[in-house]
Amino acid sequence: MIVGAGMAGVQTAVELRQQGWRGPVTLLGDEPHPPYDRPPLSKAVLLGAEGGALADVRFDVDFRALGVELRLGVHAQALRAEQHHLVTDAGLVAYDALVLATGAYPVVLPGTAGLAGVHPLRTLDDAAALRPVLERREHVVVVGAGWIGAEFATAARQAGCEVTVVEAADRPLAGVLPASVTAHMTGWYGEAGVTLRTGTTVAGVEAGGVVLADGSRLAAGAVVVGIGARPATGWLAGSGVTLDPQGAVRADERLRTTAPDVFAVGDCASFPSARYNRRLLVHHWDNAVQGPRTAAANLLGGEEAYDPVPYFWSEQFGRFVQYAGFHREEDTLISRGDPSDGSWSVLWLRRGVLVAVLAVGRPRDMAQARKLIAAGSAPDPVLAADPAVPLKSAVPR
Repeated sequence: MIVGAGMAGVQTAVELRQQGWRGPVTLLGDEPHPPYDRPPLSKAVLLGAEGGALADVRFDVDFRALGVELRLGVHAQALRAEQHHLVTDAGLVAYDALVLATGAYPVVLPGTAGLAGVHPLRTLDDAAALRPVLERREHVVVVGAGWIGAEFATAARQAGCEVTVVEAADRPLAGVLPASVTAHMTGWYGEAGVTLRTGTTVAGVEAGGVVLADGSRLAAGAVVVGIGARPATGWLAGSGVTLDPQGAVRADERLRTTAPDVFAVGDCASFPSARYNRRLLVHHWDNAVQGPRTAAANLLGGEEAYDPVPYFWSEQFGRFVQYAGFHREEDTLISRGDPSDGSWSVLWLRRGVLVAVLAVGRPRDMAQARKLIAAGSAPDPVLAADPAVPLKSAVPR
């Protein structure tokens, strides 16, 4: 039984079959739509042909041929782990083994739940609701200058909307990247014709606009909220599945939970990383692809440890931004290339070892850096800072 029909859940079903599981596989999804891929929601779905059908983002998986039973529009409500029972709004379901792949839900701006004109961007229905906003070229206020905020602002500008982004921190991506890096990214907003207001919090939303904490108002035909996501695990209370302080399922290095025969993958689960000596919670597509391979192998009796090099990408304001690894504030930062030229990278070293990389328009840097991080390589800092030197050549032989 797999709970969650996003990438992590679908990939788990595929991996179970590919790795030899012959028993029944049931995939439960709380949305009524056939399982679909989420990254295109902020791109192709929003920017489809005017007045046309939504882009087809369904997974290219023949569930019938795979022997996977799809049960859509079914909500998991509770877990009775000792009895191996899953409680759903469609009734009680027994299982032999269970994989939790429930993903995450968007954080709601206080006081705006269910308010007309206020939109998250997490599901296909969310994207469908925003299509008319872009088609009408309404003035949009985006709350949050994180990855999803920047991606939506990009799409809205491409559609011809006037866009204002409001960010509580003093700069975009303040929670994930240092000021020396985001300084090169802040200007992207103005270049794209987006008004960026940092150090500004939203006090409330009213008809026709947004009220800021200083009492000023911004007119808006729609408000898009992108201020983070939380693991969708509230229904597991009292189940015997331990959650970490962030609310994520606390999986071990084999992606097993504290309940018998229950595994967890994707956005809903954190896992211990020996590579980074800490527990990681990764809300990105690549983790939802890689984790199921390990979970399926271990469900079939294996003892594989899960310790990937985290990776994600973002398309914003005409740039292709990639990040791999995990860095800390105290890590040594090396700049590579000139941001004014449009393509550049940043490396982080910990005690000389490459642990993370951010690449803007330098896919070769990313491809080589991911391999070097996985290998625990220690590049020469001087050579690594030279953009003309391939990163793989910066590692002493």
